[in-house]
Amino acid sequence: MEKEVIIMPCLDMRDGRVVKGVHFVDIADAGDPVECAKAYCKAGADELALLDITATVEKRGTLLEVVKKVSAVCTVPFTVGGGISDVKSAAGVLKAGANKVSVSSAAFRKKEIIPAMIKEFGPDAVTVAIDVDVNPSLPSGYEVYIDGGRTATGKDALEWAKEVDDMGVKVILPTSKAGDGAKTGYDLPVITAMAKACKASIVASGGAGKMEHFLDAVRAGASVLLAASVFHFHMIDIPELKKYLAANGVKVRV
Repeated sequence: MEKEVIIMPCLDMRDGRVVKGVHFVDIADAGDPVECAKAYCKAGADELALLDITATVEKRGTLLEVVKKVSAVCTVPFTVGGGISDVKSAAGVLKAGANKVSVSSAAFRKKEIIPAMIKEFGPDAVTVAIDVDVNPSLPSGYEVYIDGGRTATGKDALEWAKEVDDMGVKVILPTSKAGDGAKTGYDLPVITAMAKACKASIVASGGAGKMEHFLDAVRAGASVLLAASVFHFHMIDIPELKKYLAANGVKVRV
């Protein structure tokens, strides 16, 4: 386990506020994104994710004012997702101060935007997010969902991850709909399958509830550990998590 693991708190935003749901619904307020970003940088986060969770469904772009404000206080790289539908909207987000963009529904609907973004901004600036849910009738047992987990696509999640990987994406972010906010642990079979099949770094997302879950995700092949509610509500603090992972042989940034 020589590869350094990245700890990435995720700020899910709706109407300019940080919120947290369970299984993509039951949304609760968790604070101001600028204050949250500031606190996480101070607490030792390696990177941040800022996801505008209703932008795609509301058919609008990302809240660029929020991105600018977060960028002004953020001392670590941050990825912005939600409402990014083409090279132009991605450019707007990066210009507002984000280091990377994350695309999900738009990338699935028009996959040619993935190579176009990589060509324009470089492979390090593009993350592809894949929302998944269990579907035993598909080869991998998992189906791709889009529109913030609302729309089933019929597409096998592992097959889509491999296609994305072949386009040269450096980071793939699968989120399990079943695990989201449930604090019962990450969906390890998804992480393992994608880590084995892809060259890209795999982000563990959806379901962290205790420190052991983060360690399980690293052992399954994740190199980025993303979580929201456990960090927002101080059930787990980043310095303690890093100590725990290091004590278990995981290389972390100190």
